[in-house]
Amino acid sequence: MLLVVVVAIVVVPLLILYSGYNRIMALDARCDTAFADIDVQLKHRHSLIPGLVETVRGFAKHETAAIENVAQARAAALGAASPQMKLEAEQQLGQSINAMLSIAESYPDLKASGHFRDLSNQLTDVENRVSAARRFYNLAVEEYNTAIRQFPGSRIASYRRLSTRRPYELGVERLIMDEPVAIQF
Repeated sequence: MLLVVVVAIVVVPLLILYSGYNRIMALDARCDTAFADIDVQLKHRHSLIPGLVETVRGFAKHETAAIENVAQARAAALGAASPQMKLEAEQQLGQSINAMLSIAESYPDLKASGHFRDLSNQLTDVENRVSAARRFYNLAVEEYNTAIRQFPGSRIASYRRLSTRRPYELGVERLIMDEPVAIQF
């Protein structure tokens, strides 16, 4: 009887720690996978930007500052080394793209261009996928952060020196490039 009690006192806490450790490692891996999904979508966005820049440049030759800002922001985003640098660079890139697209509003010929419309539609689609990937990542981060703040996760996180993860926010939910809906009475 004493042996059963001693085994229960030793084995049960070890099983709890073991299952908690496995859960935290699985959540950590899910966060890494979700971050990689965001990265894939952002790379697709980066591949669309040169075509968009060249199309705008063809119609709006004197808007060089906005075009150069997009090109520089894209280069910074591609060269970002750490996740924090990547986040800041992607925020700047999103703002630069928004500024360039707002310039397109001043050029009816550009807005009417089939190539520009196609690129804008592709960019809208990519932004929607980036937004969905960010939501998945942020949910994974929330679950991970909760797990390492609760017992036994807090002990495991302390022992493994795990820290909370930051949600991935780009500063704007998505680029809005669609025409506003005209309401007629």
